[in-house]
Order: sequence, then C-alpha cells, then structure tokens
Amino acid sequence: MASIDPFAPSPLHDLMYGHVHAAALRAVAVHRIADHLAEGPRTAEELAARTGTHGPALRRILRFLATRGLFGEDGRGAFRLEEAGQSLVGGAPGSQLASALLLTDPMYARSADRLADTLRTGESAFDLAHGMPFFEHLLKSPEDRATFDAGMAAHSGPVEELVARSYAFPAGARLVDVAGGRGGLLAAVLTREPTLSGTLFDQPATVAEHVLDRPELAGRWRTAGGDFFTAVPAGGDFYLLKHILHDWSDEDALRILGSIRRAAGTGGRLLVVDAVLPEGSAPHPGVELDLVMLMVVTGRERTAAEFESLLARAGFRLARILPTPSVPSVLEAVAV
Repeated sequence: MASIDPFAPSPLHDLMYGHVHAAALRAVAVHRIADHLAEGPRTAEELAARTGTHGPALRRILRFLATRGLFGEDGRGAFRLEEAGQSLVGGAPGSQLASALLLTDPMYARSADRLADTLRTGESAFDLAHGMPFFEHLLKSPEDRATFDAGMAAHSGPVEELVARSYAFPAGARLVDVAGGRGGLLAAVLTREPTLSGTLFDQPATVAEHVLDRPELAGRWRTAGGDFFTAVPAGGDFYLLKHILHDWSDEDALRILGSIRRAAGTGGRLLVVDAVLPEGSAPHPGVELDLVMLMVVTGRERTAAEFESLLARAGFRLARILPTPSVPSVLEAVAV
C-alpha cells in the first residue's frame, strides 16, 4: 500500500478530528462569542475582554473554526461572523445555539465515548455511560431536561412551518399532537388554518412551558399531560407524532401506536413526521440521525418499508408519504 500523508485532507482525517471540531464549537457556544460578533468584527483580545475569556486561547479556537467556515479574519486580526456562523447567535431567527449546546453537551459526549461498547453489545451507549435510559435521566435531571427541551425546540423550529404547509388538513379538524413538546408544530398548523383546533399532549412539565398562548390561537387549543405509553387524549380526527417514533425500539413504538390506535378509533388518521431512510447506503441526513439514536436511545430511523410494517402491526394502514422541503417526511396512516 502506498504511503499516506496523515495530515492530508480526507474523510478519514475529518472523522479523526471530529471531537476537536465539536469541542471548539461548544467552547464558543458556551461563551456566546457569536452574539458579540453579531455587532461587528472584533479582535480576539476585544472579545476576551467582553466575555471574560483568555485572548490567546480564544484566537486559536476562532482561527480553527474559521477553517470550517463559521468565522473569517481580516488583515488586522479582527474576526467576523460568516453566513454559516450566523445561526450561533442566540435569539436570532432560526438560531441553532441551543441545538449546538445540546449536541455537544457532556451527556451526549460521554455517550459517544461508549459507542465501541455499543458495537460489542448492542446496548444504548447512553445507558452504558450513565447507568440509566436517556428519558429516565432527563426526568431526574431538570437541568439536562431544560437543555434537551431548548435544543429540540431550536432544532425543530425551522422545520415546523415547512411541515405544517406540507399537509392540507380539512376545515374544522381536531388535532392531537402526541409528545408535542412545547407545541411549536401545533402552533404552526393552527396558525395556517383558523378553523382547526388542537390538544398538546406531553409530560406535564413540558406542556407547562407551551408556546400556544397567542392571540391568533385563542380558544382553539388545550394542553394535557400524561404518559403516551398508557393513554393519549381521545376524540382527535388527526394524531400527530413528530420526531417521536425514531426515539424508540419497535416494541416501544408499538406501545405508543397502540395508545393512539385506541384513542383514534377506526378511520382516525395518524401523521408521523420523521426522516424516511432510502434503501441501501445512499447518503441521507437521516443516516446521521440514526447514529445519534443508536448512541443515545433505543430507537432508530426507518425506511418506508419498515414504517409500513410497524404501522400495520399497530392497526394502521400506511396511505401515503408526503415529502417536505426539509429532512422529515409526513407519513399518513389510517386506523383500520
């Protein structure tokens, strides 16, 4: 085999240094460096004085992240935000700061360290690293739960409107958003169609922080707390499941779907919003998500055939799959 330069750019090189990229990203996210650069270019020393950080160390980290396109540097040593770094600004439209903080959080990083053990045993890397399942950990750690909820809201927010406009709900329909978090998707759907009404269902602590209290939605929503493994609110014409089934194994997903099937009744409709993997090993963003699922929970991303089989086992017929302008698709199923 020919000699290989270990420093030459290559897919292997990028993978080997992946943890360095994530650590550098987390460092600037924690110290909100992008917030200060949003006001205009600044030197590392100026940024350090504003953020209470170490100037020389900050310059080296910013120089590294500039090679990844997040920042740029001018002739006098001042750094600026590039377009790719704009979404690190907290509070900006479509900000991904909370998402970056979640995906680089120690609870995820410690899980990544155990993937070699997952490869040997098939067990969740998070369980191995933390001694308990992911969602059980969140119930016991309010701080990590807040990080997770904020990260999921940031990650989902930009696609909620795209998903909402990808399905035409009939006038007057009643929706139940199962495990709908703070209600971003439900709010987007109700805003688009003023005749719709809906119920946001999730853990009580989560729905308590809902985002539905808006003048344009007045009188058309309610919240309900509970456990979707046990029961979900009855009486909906449509049940929504966005980015939920991929968190769970087939066995647990069937328990969730069983609760919905009992509540929906024959003819009720279920809309599953999830990535749909292509067959084989074709590149797809869902493949990356699938590895996160392997690392953190017991779930996985699924192909269309796997979704169809899973839904059939729970008493649903897959009617159609609607693409959206984003990664997830809308799978429409009918209770039979």
